[in-house]
Amino acid sequence: MLLTMKIKLLPAEEQKVSLLETMERFNEACNFISETAWQNKIFGKVGLQKILYHEVRERFGLSAQMTVRAVGKVSESYHINRTVKHLFRSHGAMVHDQRTLTYKGLDHVSILTLRGRTLVPIKLREYRPLDRRRMRGQADLIYQKGTFYLMSVVDVPEEEEIEPEGVLGVDLGIVNLAATNDGEQYSGEKCTETRKKYSSLKARLQKVGTWDAKKHLKKISGRERRFKCDTNHNIARNLVKIARDTNRLIALEDLKGIRSRRTVGKAVHESLGKWAFYELASFLQYKAKLAGVPVLFVDPAYTSQRCSVCGYTNKENRRTQADFVCLACGHSENADVNAAKNIAFRAAVNQPIALRFQNKSLEEMEGQTQGHEHSFMPTTSVVGR
Repeated sequence: MLLTMKIKLLPAEEQKVSLLETMERFNEACNFISETAWQNKIFGKVGLQKILYHEVRERFGLSAQMTVRAVGKVSESYHINRTVKHLFRSHGAMVHDQRTLTYKGLDHVSILTLRGRTLVPIKLREYRPLDRRRMRGQADLIYQKGTFYLMSVVDVPEEEEIEPEGVLGVDLGIVNLAATNDGEQYSGEKCTETRKKYSSLKARLQKVGTWDAKKHLKKISGRERRFKCDTNHNIARNLVKIARDTNRLIALEDLKGIRSRRTVGKAVHESLGKWAFYELASFLQYKAKLAGVPVLFVDPAYTSQRCSVCGYTNKENRRTQADFVCLACGHSENADVNAAKNIAFRAAVNQPIALRFQNKSLEEMEGQTQGHEHSFMPTTSVVGR
């Protein structure tokens, strides 16, 4: 499986200056290429390279391969949208390949700069040894808040898929971010507290409007997002471990039904509505694949209204967000756990429904979940969580 590994660079001050200078010059060249492409309506890589290669090298002092990569970056951007002229930030990602970047063991990387090659220490956070033979294609050098990172694609070997002897049903929700048919619940209370904390702090800083306030606002930006991502990683890792240890497959609902299943008040729903449900499901899927645990997606219809004991379905069964009491048999338990049991039952008994969703790509699922916050795909998930 292809994953993107985020590698932290630890350059000396002189190396940092050189990397930053090269990145700025590279993106300056990209803007020049973009201007030419827009004026001449030439967006193909071959066409742009033919008319600009020598001029870009001479004007910006880039190496041959840097020039090729700059042309490629501009051309690829216009494949997505050709309705407006594209501008590139001075600290935008710089594309590298095997000719401009090579790994030297597990602790250094050799990077080509305007001043020549430089050997920069790196810090890995992956949970398994890095095999350089599994590095695939190009790597993007990015600059975030004063730190350089490499986003490198790695072909990570997958475990042999298990032959499941049962089902771990998982219900994704709002108050409980996830609940299983074993009765395990992952509360969203901490997430609510964190969201309120940062929302309040941002509001106060924006109201003040001073230079110091804006600086602090910039400093805390992204903390809530990173907290959400870390929480989803931890939940996904725990669920996959449970499934692997108990030799079970993981069953989830088809994501297109999650946002419409409002079982809490409007204020709570809106406050947590941006939680990355899709992200959590995608984390579950790629971590499960690495661990050899099958994942099935089932039809979500009435899982929150159906009694997991007798099968009686009625919307009045779910009295509140947390309480489920069957009007037919009197069965009572946490509503999210009850829903997880129904998901597990549907995956175990109604296999044709489950298999309908099994082969869906995450790209197709993404189209069904428009409006959800999501940023990580299987090929862009950070190794090391």
